[in-house]
Amino acid sequence: MSTIEEIAARHGFSGDAGRAAYSALQAGGFSQAQFGHPELGGMGQWMSGGMMMIGDMFNEGLKWRVGALLNELSRHREPQPAMAPQGNNWGFVQSGNWWPAELGSPSSSGSQNDMSYAWFPNSSKLLVKLSGNVFAFDTGNLSIYGVQQQQGDGIGSIVLNTSNGPMGLLGLNRT
Repeated sequence: MSTIEEIAARHGFSGDAGRAAYSALQAGGFSQAQFGHPELGGMGQWMSGGMMMIGDMFNEGLKWRVGALLNELSRHREPQPAMAPQGNNWGFVQSGNWWPAELGSPSSSGSQNDMSYAWFPNSSKLLVKLSGNVFAFDTGNLSIYGVQQQQGDGIGSIVLNTSNGPMGLLGLNRT
């Protein structure tokens, strides 16, 4: 098993930054984290399923690296139920069951603003609900770690955090 320092180094961070990230994950039950560390972009928030914000908000490369670090560190413990943050501090809520029941439970789902998503790896499907319209995409053998809505409108503003790195939603085939 890799140590926290080894995982942090793999993502280009110091052991101190890795320990700060791990401590934040512990406090959030390994499903969410609120942190503050200069190497991690200052103050930030992360939630499994894809929500990621850092204080250095225009540094997309750093945001992806911090997200990858937190994703990997979160897998080094069994997930534990975490208390939801009070109020709507995160700007991110768990979605309701707006997808067809035959798809079962998604591996990852969430919503932000007028966009919701649900990923079903067993059927290689990603469903995206945008302004009330549902779009289905074939994910093939990709793993989806999260979905973000960049500035702009419509389906072209959606970016996926995948096992192959960030990619636009329009890089997937619609089904």
